[in-house]
Amino acid sequence: MSYNLLSESIRKYIRDKRWESLRPIQAAAISKILSTDNNYILASRTASGKTEAAFLPILSKTNFNTRGVQVLYISPLIALINDQFFRIEDLCKDLEISVTKWHGEAKKSLKTNLIKNPNGVVLITPESLEAMFVNAPYNVSELFGNLKYIVIDEIHSFLGVDRGLQLMSILSRIQQVNNTKIIIIGLSATIGDDNYIEAKRLTGDIDITKILLDRAKKETKAKFKYFNSNGAELSLELLKDLYKETATNKVLIFPNSRGRTEEIAVKLRKISDLVKGHKLYFSHHSSVDKEIRESVERFAKNNKRFNFCIACTSTLELGIDIGTVDKIVQIDSTHSVSSLVQRIGRSGRREGEISIVNLYATDKWSLLQSLACWNLYKSEFLEPIYTAKKPFDILLHQLLSILKQLSGCSRTELFKRIRLNPTFKEITEVEINSLIDKFIELDYLEKIDRELIVGIEGEYIVNSREFYSVFKTEPNFKVVHSGKKIGNIPFSPQIRIDENILLAAKIWKIKDIDFKGSKIIVIPTNDGKKPLFFGGVGNIHKRIREEMLRIVKSNIEYSELDDSSCAVVAEMRNDFKEFRINNLQFDCPIIEKEGTLLIYTFTGSKINRSLSFLLSLTGLVPSLDDHSSSFELAINKSGFNQLIQELKSKYENINEYLLIELKENESLIGFSKWGKYLPLDYQIEIVKERFYDFENTIELINNINLVET
Repeated sequence: MSYNLLSESIRKYIRDKRWESLRPIQAAAISKILSTDNNYILASRTASGKTEAAFLPILSKTNFNTRGVQVLYISPLIALINDQFFRIEDLCKDLEISVTKWHGEAKKSLKTNLIKNPNGVVLITPESLEAMFVNAPYNVSELFGNLKYIVIDEIHSFLGVDRGLQLMSILSRIQQVNNTKIIIIGLSATIGDDNYIEAKRLTGDIDITKILLDRAKKETKAKFKYFNSNGAELSLELLKDLYKETATNKVLIFPNSRGRTEEIAVKLRKISDLVKGHKLYFSHHSSVDKEIRESVERFAKNNKRFNFCIACTSTLELGIDIGTVDKIVQIDSTHSVSSLVQRIGRSGRREGEISIVNLYATDKWSLLQSLACWNLYKSEFLEPIYTAKKPFDILLHQLLSILKQLSGCSRTELFKRIRLNPTFKEITEVEINSLIDKFIELDYLEKIDRELIVGIEGEYIVNSREFYSVFKTEPNFKVVHSGKKIGNIPFSPQIRIDENILLAAKIWKIKDIDFKGSKIIVIPTNDGKKPLFFGGVGNIHKRIREEMLRIVKSNIEYSELDDSSCAVVAEMRNDFKEFRINNLQFDCPIIEKEGTLLIYTFTGSKINRSLSFLLSLTGLVPSLDDHSSSFELAINKSGFNQLIQELKSKYENINEYLLIELKENESLIGFSKWGKYLPLDYQIEIVKERFYDFENTIELINNINLVET
């Protein structure tokens, strides 16, 4: 029995908490972690006790009398660190094990005390670790020289993104200053079967990393509703219905943009005021000031009595504990099945509870996509994750960081450290040496005798406050009322004096804009003037689009749909009923009229983007609507075969065309924070690997079958 394997002090903790039994993932993790030195990925649904599954055996097995930090907990969010701190501290307090938060907002005195007496458990973000390597490398050795365990929370959030590559490199660098093998434990509620290899790869050692999977799922009840919204704002009918669905519950509402989030919070509060309902309507997203966000989180977590409604973005998608939520609402489709899984997991967290989700759609394509995501959720599909094999931009970042850490070193030593780092395993020796030579030429690095140091241009990069992160942050303006910060919003030309904006669930009028200080002065308003919206879009995986096509070509009835949703699906099925589709991947419905061809590709956003680029090289001006996954081309069907040949020809020289595009349009590499510092030939490789998907695009071009009615 796993319980008996734990130390007596941990068993006492469990008895004091009056747990009736261990959760399945906890029982499995305890027996494995205590009996082996393998790395483990603990994969189970939200609120299944993964944190305790990792820490109960770690705290039982580890000798905390050894000098140095023994356990490092890495989180993607400072807010999650603050939240988990109390949970982990509660586990450790009777064991007299200190728990320390280390991030930009943590108390300096606590960090100083830890440096003087390195011990216990430290909670940190990848960016704070990077800053430590750059600014205080001695602290890294002192703190983590005897580290035994690293726990990575929400490990799925690091997979397939630059931040995960940075973390992978940092894990390797920590191991290089450590005296013994560090064991890594990853926690996740959202890893599909196809993505376990990526989670294993992040640990740096695939062979000794094992998966512990609890497949238990909560029952989920879904209800789809359709309200067409032709304009920029949501229809009044939708808002009234949304109010009825949420007024007597504790609810999280997930729109797909910060602007929509604010619109919902403000307008539901207005409706509630009119009908004398509760006033507990909040907004929660990255533009809302941190103190306001944290006050909302505290209220939701500690409130047992009152109903509330929080309109939020992905800031509440990860595992921040906000207590019991009765219902989740999704406004228009999520961009991924993974995101839908995370959001559904926020409700029904207590044992025996059902997860309840209401899915609203404001146009037919969003409804179809939402239904496709729901079907794939039920079939347990999750988007496969692709991790860049040759991250030249992250290599530049880490080269500078390593040289700063070491205060310079020989080229041989630098090369050795890169070769030992699994993050850059696929980058060849020739490529590494070529880049080092180029970076010396560009003065990012400087050669003095037999040593390499950070060059003058490199110092400008490393000394920037932005150096510690590898993800891009958009230029924001601080929004201020009466000297108090309300939040930040991305600046755009539409933001002007006398315009209204929505922020922190209130309407504000812009009174002044301080461009030099990046500040917007506002006052509360209720003058009826329509406010500005701000937000973004996401990439849709091709499997979702294939499922959308399957739905419109099937006769399956869905009990989850309301009458309006059923009518819209029936209308779309009627639109596509004459198209004979046999292959969901390559059969593309087309409509030819007046010298134009409308092609529905029903494929992923990256493939559509790649196809659009290739089409533009032929002289056509493709009109891409990724929302409906369709292209409108000024061509007739008879000329399409010749167009296919042109596309293949253009692809053969794709590097030349990308070189021209990068020279003319620097924003093409804009998704990569450090990509712009690379030589153009390496920028091309990054763009091909991470922004486009030419491989699957050429497969589509080679096999495409235009289907007419």
